[in-house]
Amino acid sequence: MFLHEYVPQSLRDAWRAEFEQLHQGAMTVSEYVVHFSELACHAPALVATVRERVHRFIEGLHPSIRTSMAREIEMDITYQQAVSIVETVEGMFARDKEEREAKRSRETGHYSGARAPATRYGRGFVSRHVHSALPAASGVPTPPRP
Repeated sequence: MFLHEYVPQSLRDAWRAEFEQLHQGAMTVSEYVVHFSELACHAPALVATVRERVHRFIEGLHPSIRTSMAREIEMDITYQQAVSIVETVEGMFARDKEEREAKRSRETGHYSGARAPATRYGRGFVSRHVHSALPAASGVPTPPRP
């Protein structure tokens, strides 16, 4: 009632269009839930039933999360159940990402990424100078640096 009397139709149309285009993108699930809920009240015909609301919510999720929710689209679950499942999936993805990054940093050690200068020889053979990691006091001569 209030919206029809005091909010211009153009603004209500803009909110509806924004809701129709809403996707999670770079938002967290919590941020997406807030935007979805705020805009859904301006487009009640698009989410008239619980099933339509859940389906539209899932369709707007980031593709990696949406794929995990394929089964839930077919089930009769409440909107709040869908939100809870999505938050759990997002948490699992975040933990997996942290584990991969921690593993990657352990595997790479302290490598700086710098490459030794290359020397080209005939037939495309490329040689890179190798710098010994042995201490100079070991008695093993190290090659001169270029």
